[in-house]
Amino acid sequence: MIETTQIQEILELIEQKKFFALRKIIKDWHPSELAELFEDIPIDDRAIVFRVLPRELASDTFEYLDIKIQKDLMKGLGQERVADILNEMWADDRTALFEELPGPVVKQLLELLSPEERRVASTLLGYPENSVGRSMLPNYISVKEYWTVERVLDHIRRYGHLTESLGILYVIDGGGHLIDEIRINDILLSPIDKKVNEIMDGNFVYLHANDDKEDAIEIFKQYDRVSLPVVNSDNVLIGIVTIDDVLDIVEEEDTEDIQKFGGMEALEDSYIETPLFEMIKKRAGWLIILFVGEMLTATAMSYFEDEIDKAVVLALFVPLIISSGGNSGSQAATLIIRSLALGEITLSDWWKVMSKEIVSGLILGSMLGIVGFGRIAIWHTIFPNMYGPHWLLIAIVVGISLVGVVLWGTLSGSMMPLLLQKLGFDPATSSAPFVATLVDVTGLVIYFTVASMILRGILL
Repeated sequence: MIETTQIQEILELIEQKKFFALRKIIKDWHPSELAELFEDIPIDDRAIVFRVLPRELASDTFEYLDIKIQKDLMKGLGQERVADILNEMWADDRTALFEELPGPVVKQLLELLSPEERRVASTLLGYPENSVGRSMLPNYISVKEYWTVERVLDHIRRYGHLTESLGILYVIDGGGHLIDEIRINDILLSPIDKKVNEIMDGNFVYLHANDDKEDAIEIFKQYDRVSLPVVNSDNVLIGIVTIDDVLDIVEEEDTEDIQKFGGMEALEDSYIETPLFEMIKKRAGWLIILFVGEMLTATAMSYFEDEIDKAVVLALFVPLIISSGGNSGSQAATLIIRSLALGEITLSDWWKVMSKEIVSGLILGSMLGIVGFGRIAIWHTIFPNMYGPHWLLIAIVVGISLVGVVLWGTLSGSMMPLLLQKLGFDPATSSAPFVATLVDVTGLVIYFTVASMILRGILL
């Protein structure tokens, strides 16, 4: 965490044009700390700070920066400096940057790359969007099964600097086909004259270049890996995918799901960087839909207008009833959506989910019903005329209604994500506001139906 005083000192040095002193302060910072600094200083000062960094540190820092800051920086740097940065970047990070840029700009930047790096970049961009191939590193350490440990170590010393990950070594045959993988620990702990095929166990996991990134996430989770090899249709090893790229994908997906669950379309950029009218556009659609849905609540209220006129006291508990149903529905929806995302449940588990939520809804509803009943009883004791002579019947209506509404809320909230997934939609779309709106309308119907059954001939 960078102190405010440090940021202020750096800004003062920039203003005073003391660039040598600035370089002396930040040249030993870690790239992640510099990336944090770039987020905290004005846009116009970012290019200045970047220019005073040593070349290697600048290249390392660039990979830590947010895509938006990377794009802004390239506009303020000379063509030669941009070329140096792009050629020094890891291939997967460079591809992630290119994916966010317009086609004509990417074409210009490709021309700045060396022939070898241009070939790599073009190959990765040639894979389908959201495929594993877009996120893979073409640089890895491969060995042959007949090599000795000594030769493997020599190979690592010579070529290890070219790859981002050294934890796993990949065993290939003469045609480049993947036949196994071994951990660097096994190499380090083996005698130098031992051969690779004596260490191999034939137990390895791999991805195909055209696999969807979401499938890769599940495999990383299942096997608890930090990197996985990527093969083509002929089982030839063509690259690796590392855990940092997977974590980026997970963060994007989780952010998208959370935003959808809040009742809006997912943002493409961060909150600060999203233009005002784009933000309004993303939020307005669902707000209008939810508003129209809430209008049905007014319609339901008007349908029971006669009951309300005869027993105005019933209207006092409308917010209590519908909010309890909405809250229980939102809880259930949150649990089921997260369980679906983690693979804890599938569509085939719908009956188990329903059975559990029926019991949960009845118990939770009964608990709230008892609290609601007790609240009315206590208030009647303190203020005897508040609910009139039939306070006990009103308390019973509220208690029973809470059981019904909470039960309906938990069932709606738990079944809605499963239904949407069955229909091919994103379960996160069954957002908390959407479920709450649905339960508001139906909760009123349940409440006044119970009231009509119990109070008919007495208050109604």
